[in-house]
Amino acid sequence: GTTLGCLRAFGRLYEGGFRPAKVADIGCGTAVLAMAAASVLPDALVIASDIDEVAVDVAEANVAVNGLQGRIACVEAAGFAHPTLAAAAPFDLVFANILKGPLIELAPAMASHTAGQGLVILSGLLVVQAEAVAAAYHSAGFTLDTRDDIGEWSTLILRRN
Repeated sequence: GTTLGCLRAFGRLYEGGFRPAKVADIGCGTAVLAMAAASVLPDALVIASDIDEVAVDVAEANVAVNGLQGRIACVEAAGFAHPTLAAAAPFDLVFANILKGPLIELAPAMASHTAGQGLVILSGLLVVQAEAVAAAYHSAGFTLDTRDDIGEWSTLILRRN
């Protein structure tokens, strides 16, 4: 339900006219979210990162298979700790479909890498964890825009103040 939640959230934003120029997918795994963004935002800069080297290799292969090479930069990084991400920041949209602990740890870095009024779509968290994650992001300078629960999983859209 977490990837679906992120895709639904992005779809709603896109349908509402949101067209981010710079997108990051932090903890990208297979890069599904980065590819979804790149496929409907032909002019956007899209960067997918993961802490796991194997995930980055899989992401690069998926990007190539889907004809999006040259459209998405795949990098190995913990959070935003990569020169490619640093150079591109601040982002208009950040996806992070990872676990509660890393999401909370990333809140300050998320704030410093997200543009004013930029959006973050967070998932990988259980419904029972959503309030704690939202509170951490509120403390870091975000306002909760939308919360969408699918089964036991929650997806949050937050706006950078």
